[in-house]
Amino acid sequence: MSQRVDVNPELLSWAVTRAGFTLPEFAADFPMILDWMSGKKPTLIQLEKFSKKVHVPFGYLMLPAPPEEQLPIPFFRTGKGTTEKVSVNVYDTILQLQQRQDWLRDYFKDNEFEPVGFVGKFRSSRNYAEIAQDIRTTLGLPEEWASGFRTWEEALTRLTEKIEDQRIVVVFNGVVGNNTTRPISVEECRGFVLVDDLAPFMFINNSDSKSAQLFTLVHELAHIWVGQSAGFDFRRLQPADNATEILCDKVAAEFLVPAAHFLKIWSPEGGLRAAARHFKVSEIVVARRALDLGVFTKKQFFDFYEEYIGREFKKRESGGGDFFRTTKVRLSLSFAAHVNRAVRSGQLLYRDAYKLTNLTGATYQTFVSKYF
Repeated sequence: MSQRVDVNPELLSWAVTRAGFTLPEFAADFPMILDWMSGKKPTLIQLEKFSKKVHVPFGYLMLPAPPEEQLPIPFFRTGKGTTEKVSVNVYDTILQLQQRQDWLRDYFKDNEFEPVGFVGKFRSSRNYAEIAQDIRTTLGLPEEWASGFRTWEEALTRLTEKIEDQRIVVVFNGVVGNNTTRPISVEECRGFVLVDDLAPFMFINNSDSKSAQLFTLVHELAHIWVGQSAGFDFRRLQPADNATEILCDKVAAEFLVPAAHFLKIWSPEGGLRAAARHFKVSEIVVARRALDLGVFTKKQFFDFYEEYIGREFKKRESGGGDFFRTTKVRLSLSFAAHVNRAVRSGQLLYRDAYKLTNLTGATYQTFVSKYF
């Protein structure tokens, strides 16, 4: 007979809620939960199945009461302040990237890497134009850096490369690790940034429209320059009601579309399309800048935003795509390169490399041989 386990019903209720369900919703797919809540003991095998379904470590279910889980970074909601709660998928993704950051920081320390000088450089400054210019200078980009590219998608790719050249790890992902059954809602999380003077990490929700990803990317860069970690939903490209969020928002707008240049080239006849071609950003980013500078009303911007985002998502390709190309951006090629070097030098076991990268043995080897 299978061993049965004593579990506090309060823990079961906590685990279900943590996973984003109500008890009736969860019971529709997992009816035995109602028996457990009424006092019947689950078997060890049943409880293990439950822990996987709600994405809770099995050991947590053996505790006398639910653990205190606190977000390690402030998380901002558009138009509001910070929130105390996020979904388990967002929470687990933040913890996963923190674990990678912890390893990378220790690796850099062991190998005597110096801190990067730009982290927190403008901690006491509110001058968004100065911060935007310093980011350009650090990345080696002129003010109209994107004008040499054919498309803004190419500009996004090149900008990401420039950022990673500065030892900033940039992760583009829309699921927890490689688990496609655990999506990260764009409405809840457009991204987050983990500031560190040795190994800063940036996460961009890859399920978002590509045009919005560009703005989020630079917004997170600004957070590194002012030295504050944060996560945000950034709905309709609008910041939270917080001084740092508003500052980083202004930095991103000025970096992508400098005000002086925008006002020189803007004309109602050419409109958003002409300005987007000039700056090599998407029309949505230009519309956002037009709102900042009083060229658009809020109603004009929000109407255009909804229409444009709907159009962009319709154009997105369906299907899984190439696994290794997807893994390259989910993992960050720069992070993977450090893991590979650590393995080759004997500073990291293969077993630990698999855990850090969420890749199994054969898949890890194929990935490494493909890119390094």
